[in-house]
Amino acid sequence: MGDSIKVKVSRRGNALRFDMPSYMTPSSSGVDLRAAEEKTIEPGSWALIGTGLYLEIPMGYEAQVRPRSGLALKHGVTVLNAPGTIDADYRGEVGVILINLGREPFEVKVGDRIAQLVISAVCRVGFEEVESLSETARGAGGFGSTGLK
Repeated sequence: MGDSIKVKVSRRGNALRFDMPSYMTPSSSGVDLRAAEEKTIEPGSWALIGTGLYLEIPMGYEAQVRPRSGLALKHGVTVLNAPGTIDADYRGEVGVILINLGREPFEVKVGDRIAQLVISAVCRVGFEEVESLSETARGAGGFGSTGLK
């Protein structure tokens, strides 16, 4: 297993009813985020769902809010801004913007697993302005340019 870091967590409201976030299997890369409030999301609509979690992420790291594949497959529900980024200096409640791309209203209930949270190291870079970039075989080809012709 890789290096472990500590993320301080404050739980408020309904989040006090849940276990602390934890990895479901030894190889899981993310922990589940649970809804701390109830909402109905109509088809084609989105909503911010509070988790009741507040994090202190160490400098040099970020948290990424990612969709749960089961919600996407079974209900057409996903994270609108996937992945959502939580910076190390943010101290507000972790919220999840869910969008319902399905055909039926989606009921979010307190305790539902609505997203995953992945903690990742952040590489800071310096940008250098240049007149031109080095040539490559691919060049400016993008958006499917390496696929079948």
